[in-house]
Amino acid sequence: MQCIYACKTQVDFDLNAPTKTQIDNPLTVSVSKLTIEDREIRYFLDGQKIGSGENMSLDIKNYRLGKHVLKVSIGKDDDVTSKEKVVVFLADKAPQVYSYKVINTYPHDRNAFTQGLEFYNNELFEGTGQNGASVLKKIDLKTGKTLQEKPLANKYFGEGITIFNNKIYQLTWQSNVGFIHDVNTFETEDTFNYNKSKEGWGLSHNETHLIKSDGTEKIWFLNPNNGQEEFYIEAYTNKRYVKDLNELEYVEGEIYANIWMKNAITIINPKNGTVKAIINLNGLTDLLDNKTIAQSQDKVLNGIAYNSETKKLYVTGKHWDKLFEIEIVK
Repeated sequence: MQCIYACKTQVDFDLNAPTKTQIDNPLTVSVSKLTIEDREIRYFLDGQKIGSGENMSLDIKNYRLGKHVLKVSIGKDDDVTSKEKVVVFLADKAPQVYSYKVINTYPHDRNAFTQGLEFYNNELFEGTGQNGASVLKKIDLKTGKTLQEKPLANKYFGEGITIFNNKIYQLTWQSNVGFIHDVNTFETEDTFNYNKSKEGWGLSHNETHLIKSDGTEKIWFLNPNNGQEEFYIEAYTNKRYVKDLNELEYVEGEIYANIWMKNAITIINPKNGTVKAIINLNGLTDLLDNKTIAQSQDKVLNGIAYNSETKKLYVTGKHWDKLFEIEIVK
């Protein structure tokens, strides 16, 4: 068959790159078995050009961890052949494992299916879950008694909360909606929807963004003005991703995240997703009076609150009858 217009040249080649690499190693990429010589070769990572030629090496120590799309294009103008490959960037070293020491113990409502826990202006707030039982409340730390409360409609399953600029942000699980309440009156002022993240799980914030988990290894950074997901990181160790990230707390420049169904908290670098450490909190349920319910399915650790004024860290769990002030033992 004769081409009326310019025919595209059929080019065959192999794209050589690792499927996984730690970020302390450069990413080395090359093409081989190229069937046509003297063709322009360009490499792209997540859509950004990173190099050219038959081989190249890229310093990736400042990249976020997780999945990246590597692409090579051979040719120019509209006569281009491309191939893609997913490359996973891993942390450069294994996470440290920390223990803990209980400093103080306080009563906690054993009926509370804890989803979010947060200090604001030295006051403790909690968000709970389950349809028909989801509430937002302010509680007295020393007595565990509820000082102020706002229930969600029965159709909503409440999830994580955080307080930013005098507004309480509260997630729901699978309803694709978050609520914004006045911190003093608890009156609902606005809502926001999830667009890219899977579900609503945990919520915290740094100086500029809300920080949201969705039950995967991804942690999303949201614009607090409209709730829209602007970017994300992925939590990875030097070997694999860490999924089921749940309740979140931003502590002195690091993200603390519960792992669903595990009595453990991961400490994550918010810039690139490196799991820097894991706090092993096994043994806390032995200190509860309602051990049987606390050790049953889903009645697990879920609640992290850091008081930035006193520099104290508190944890509890779903239906736990105690809330613990703990000290991390490194």
